[in-house]
Amino acid sequence: MKIRGALTLQKRQVLIFFVLLGLSQAGTESAHYSVAEETEIGSFVANLARDLGLEVEELSSREARVMSDYNKKYLHLDLLTGDLLLNEKLDREELCGSTEPCVLHFQVVLENPLQFFQVELHVKDINDHSPTFLDNEILIKISEGTTVGTTFLLESARDLDVGSNSLQNYTISPNSHFYIKIPDSGDRKIYPELVLDRALDYEEEAELRLTLTALDGGSPPRSGTTLVLIKVLDINDNAPEFPQSLYEVQVPEDRPLGSWIVTISAKDLDTGNYGKISYTFSHASEDIRKTFEINPMSGEVNLRSPLDFEAIQSYTINIQATDGGGLSEKCTLLVKVTDINDNPPKVTMSSITKRIPENASETLVALFSVLDQDSEDNGRMICSIQDNLPFILKPTFKNFFTIVSEKALDRESQAEYNITITVTDLGTPRLKTEYNITVLVSDVNDNAPAFTQTSYILFVRENNSPALHIGTVSATDRDSGTNAQVTYSLLPPQDTHLPLASLVSINPDNGHLFALRSLDYEALQAFEFRVGATDRGSPALSSEALVRVLVLDANDNSPFVLYPLQNGSAPCTELVPRVAEPGYLVTKVVAVDGDSGQNAWLSFQLLKATEPGLFGVWAHNGEVRTARLLSERDAAKHRLLVLVKDNGEPPRSATATLHVLLVDGFSQPYLPLPEAAPAQAQADSLTVYLVVALASVSSLFLFSVLLFVAVRLCRRSRAASVGRCSVPEGPFPEPLMDVSGTGTLSQSYQYEVCLMGGSGTNEFKFLKPIIPSFQVHDAGKNMGEIKNYRNSFGFNIQ
Repeated sequence: MKIRGALTLQKRQVLIFFVLLGLSQAGTESAHYSVAEETEIGSFVANLARDLGLEVEELSSREARVMSDYNKKYLHLDLLTGDLLLNEKLDREELCGSTEPCVLHFQVVLENPLQFFQVELHVKDINDHSPTFLDNEILIKISEGTTVGTTFLLESARDLDVGSNSLQNYTISPNSHFYIKIPDSGDRKIYPELVLDRALDYEEEAELRLTLTALDGGSPPRSGTTLVLIKVLDINDNAPEFPQSLYEVQVPEDRPLGSWIVTISAKDLDTGNYGKISYTFSHASEDIRKTFEINPMSGEVNLRSPLDFEAIQSYTINIQATDGGGLSEKCTLLVKVTDINDNPPKVTMSSITKRIPENASETLVALFSVLDQDSEDNGRMICSIQDNLPFILKPTFKNFFTIVSEKALDRESQAEYNITITVTDLGTPRLKTEYNITVLVSDVNDNAPAFTQTSYILFVRENNSPALHIGTVSATDRDSGTNAQVTYSLLPPQDTHLPLASLVSINPDNGHLFALRSLDYEALQAFEFRVGATDRGSPALSSEALVRVLVLDANDNSPFVLYPLQNGSAPCTELVPRVAEPGYLVTKVVAVDGDSGQNAWLSFQLLKATEPGLFGVWAHNGEVRTARLLSERDAAKHRLLVLVKDNGEPPRSATATLHVLLVDGFSQPYLPLPEAAPAQAQADSLTVYLVVALASVSSLFLFSVLLFVAVRLCRRSRAASVGRCSVPEGPFPEPLMDVSGTGTLSQSYQYEVCLMGGSGTNEFKFLKPIIPSFQVHDAGKNMGEIKNYRNSFGFNIQ
């Protein structure tokens, strides 16, 4: 139990003092005092300063205090007078029960130097309790044939006082049949016995009511009474008999409630109701009645409430067996409670030092005591702390220990120590108690800030918004408090041409870096600078780190077509011979992108064509190639719209327009393409070679056909004068070629065609065929080809 501090006006403080074992010693002296129980609070016990041979001033200077293992603080030490006073009323019965003498042990602790004094306080008993009976009525059944001088055990009274104030005598109310006898007992207790002085007569008086009075030896004496009800029974000449007078049993204190303890059995030679035996507790105290119960029919003794070895080690129980005729016999049951290790050690802390300067050594950290309520090995304890700590554990006086720092500490190596006090008893199983103490180490500024990296690489995508957070630099300081508070700053750049102040800024508190303006990858791809970190210690310490910023490209440039030019000038025309094989390279679209990386990866796609499926564009290099064989049915002019798209997110694109002219060989490479004109220009007819292949067996039929074609061509020439066509200047590079198997005309017919330029109209002169040769079986085929060819150029033959 802990003892409360003596001065009520003085604030309780944590004791911090240095213990130098080589210069101080702990002495032990004893003092003995006595006080009567129920003495008023503040009563004088003794002058402790005089008895210990100390000056009164020493009590304050050496911080004298009274300590004990009790939970309550019974004594109070007046440091101004040295008097030892009662802090509360003492109840001897509550403190010690029936134990005599009642002695309370205290320790007086003095510091500077550390010194202990043992104080014993003897609490004297006063007559403040009257004898009491547990039962208000005692029932005794006595046979009328009971012989004179027979004794009957009566329930004893209970007096909490001890010595002369305890129970001393019993009396019974005046009567003609009984008197009280008090036999000698080995346990120094007084048990009343009722002695039959004159024979009973059931017919004369079947029931007697007597008053049993218990008297103590106090001055004045106190008393207690109970009613003794005597019922006279018919004759019964045999009393119950026990096989043995003493039963002894050992019970562990952890026996479950309701457990069977022992069975007490007696025999009666009588028969019928006189042979039926009932069992009861005799002279049982309140503790016995609360703890045990007996089956009145079987004599089984069971556990009623938990056992506690630390409170009561044994119980002596008197068991009375009574038959149906009122005869009884008694035996004694001795229940010994065996101890188990059910109480862990307790640690009582007297003082703790929670903060130690890192340059201090041999500082007192804690003063504490340990206690285990078990007995023998179960109560023996081992106290220890961790081995890997710069602290040592020292025993001082009795069960007191101190923890002292062994050497100077380093806060940067370890700023906090968790000391675990481990107290283990030697019981089975061993019980352990741990008490944790946290010791903090105070700091000095001996460490400069350190960046988490010597250099940082930050990535910023171009076209960023101003004041964008682009990254963070971080530095840590192993010190604490203001010594560890770091301030960040930009150091002057080594490159004087770099406008660092307009590019980035830094938050001095948290190291966040911000871009002050929008960056352009095409203008500035990377730059670097140095940042500094300074703590707020005295003197201040600092360090620096290098930061490199890489600008990431964004897809902010659309592809640009280099070829063919898309500047609004006259379109470029690509010539393709009709004899071209599939995969023939028509042209190549060339484009560039101002971005980099995948943003500059270009892909090509044919978006629109005059005749889908005739041409194809290779996706990766922009080459325009024929997709299949050309035929005379294919239109002569084609307009291709090629989409050029980059690989950015989102993608950007551009388009290129190609004009392709199909020619028979290269005899007509400069056939005009229509200028960019309104939509109605598409209705204008193009100049065509009209080749009439007539297969006729007779010359008359051939003449009629030629005449018909000549008339139709003249009419069509007049109608075509309305439209215009741009004709490239210069002579044809080679004569008209005949392509066998792919052209419209067969080898049997050749015509000269002259295209007249300069007037804006196309004039066709159809000459007679050279080396005419007609084949009848080709007539139908040639007529169909003529029709298709005519329709491709916009002619209408009726």
